[in-house]
Amino acid sequence: MSFDEKYFSTHTYANITFAKYSMYWWSNRFYAMLARRYGRRGARLLEVGSGMGHLAGQLSAEFETYGMDLNHWAVKKSKETAERSSLQTASAQELPYKDGAFNVVIIKHIVEHLPDPAKAIQEIGRVTEKDGILIFATPNLDSLLKPWKGDKWIGYQDPTHISLKQPQEWFDLIQSAGFRPLKVFSDGFWDVPYIRFVPKSLQKLIFGSLGGLQAITGFVFLPMRWGESVIVIARKK
Repeated sequence: MSFDEKYFSTHTYANITFAKYSMYWWSNRFYAMLARRYGRRGARLLEVGSGMGHLAGQLSAEFETYGMDLNHWAVKKSKETAERSSLQTASAQELPYKDGAFNVVIIKHIVEHLPDPAKAIQEIGRVTEKDGILIFATPNLDSLLKPWKGDKWIGYQDPTHISLKQPQEWFDLIQSAGFRPLKVFSDGFWDVPYIRFVPKSLQKLIFGSLGGLQAITGFVFLPMRWGESVIVIARKK
C-alpha cells in the first residue's frame, strides 16, 4: 500500500479527526509534554515519521525541530502546521543525519510499518547524542484486552502493520541500539467497543478514563499491559 493522501483517511485513520481537543490532538499534546519533561530545551529534536507535522509544530517553540517521513504528501502538508521545523522526505531505516545530531528522538507508531525496524532503531541510536532521549511507541501485542477484540484488535486493522512484535522484542532492540529504558508504560484502553451490546459512549467512560487522565495530566502511571500501545522512554548510554 502506498503512503499517500488516501492513507490518512483509511484503516486506523478512518475515524480520526485532527481537530483541536480530538483524541489525536490530546495524544500529540501528551507526547509533547514528555519531550519537554525529558529533553533539553533549545536542543535539536527529531520526529521520525512526522506525518502531518502536528507534534513537531507543537514543539517548535521549545526545540530546534526536525521531521522526516516517507510520505511525500504528508511532508508537503506538514509544512503548513510545522512552519518552523526542518522537514524532509526520507526513510526511517536510512536517516539522513549526522551521528549524535539530536537530543530527543520521537518515533511513535512507525516501527510496525517498517520492513526492517531493527535497522531503524539502530539508526536512531546513531543519531541520538549521549544522554539523549528516545520516546518510542508501537501497538502492544501484550495488551490485557487484546484477546477480547480478537482479529478486530486495532493493531490488526492496518494492512501496513507488517512488523508487530512482543514488547520484550522491542525492548531488546532499543537496548541493542545503546539505550537504557527509563519508563515503560501504556496509553489505556481506547479501542472501544470491548463488550457487545454496551454503548460505545459508556465504554469510553469505563475503559478509557485512565488513559484519558494520563493524557490530560501528563502523569505517567499506566502499567505496560493496561493499554493498546507500549510506550518507552529511554536514555542513550
